[in-house]
Amino acid sequence: MKSGTLTRRNAEILLAAVILARSTSFVLSKIGLQGMGKFTLLGLRFLIAFVFLALLFPRHLQHMNRRTFLGGLGLGVMFFLVMTAELSALETVASSTASFLENTAIVLVPLLEAALCRKLPTRQALCSAAVSLAGVGLLTSGGGFTVAPGELYCVAAAVVYAAAILFADRLTHSGADPLGAGIVQVGCIGLFSMAAAFVFETPQLPSSGGTWAVVLTLALVCSGFGFALQPVAQSGTTAERAGMFCALSPLCAAVLGAAVLGEKFGLQSLFGAALIVGGIVISHLQTPAPGLRLRRQPAAGDAAGKQLCSK
Repeated sequence: MKSGTLTRRNAEILLAAVILARSTSFVLSKIGLQGMGKFTLLGLRFLIAFVFLALLFPRHLQHMNRRTFLGGLGLGVMFFLVMTAELSALETVASSTASFLENTAIVLVPLLEAALCRKLPTRQALCSAAVSLAGVGLLTSGGGFTVAPGELYCVAAAVVYAAAILFADRLTHSGADPLGAGIVQVGCIGLFSMAAAFVFETPQLPSSGGTWAVVLTLALVCSGFGFALQPVAQSGTTAERAGMFCALSPLCAAVLGAAVLGEKFGLQSLFGAALIVGGIVISHLQTPAPGLRLRRQPAAGDAAGKQLCSK
């Protein structure tokens, strides 16, 4: 599977499937944390996923170039930070709340794009940020802007997640192999997590069949499919479009949280969640701002790729 082989339609269908698969991780991780430390859970999940992907796609590792490896390593570092913050939050925060707060990352994407391109944010971007910020305030326990430690972890995860989306966008449009980068990313998250488990925890294997089922589902569905194939999906679309599709994640997580864990949203929380989703949608109703242009996929041999920002 090489960069540039997906049409935008197919890439966005894959992206939607990837995001829905990853949204299940909020509920599954909360279940897994009941019997395992967060770093042990992450380490097992991503190392199993890496072995599965390496066996399934060996050529992408055997013929990997330096750009792809370093890009995958960079993504691995960023998503290790995202996942550490996410699981730290899930120890005290409902899975649905964590998903909504973390996915405010999508509102940050156009703001970060504007900063990188040294241009003022568009009115739509500012409006979406304001609406989403109001939603964050309502979604927190006090209904204001003073958040608990678990919710602060979610906000930190959102900032790094937004940076990772932009990094993946540039990587997958610069001649790197998106699937190879995704496989390296998964392996790096697993290695970093397992190293942290030996430093901060006492690693141990799951003690029950149910916990193993959770770990394997997280590994094969959420990591093996969700994480590894997101760069592939992003290679056929733009960061802005990718951000819009990520609005699916908190909605799915909220439904699963209510169905599986019995989590409930009050009216205030529901309204806050609706504002966050509204902010995400608003941020992607815009046309490209002056000075910006959407890229088309460069040829696979074009090492320089194409730039997002015009000079």
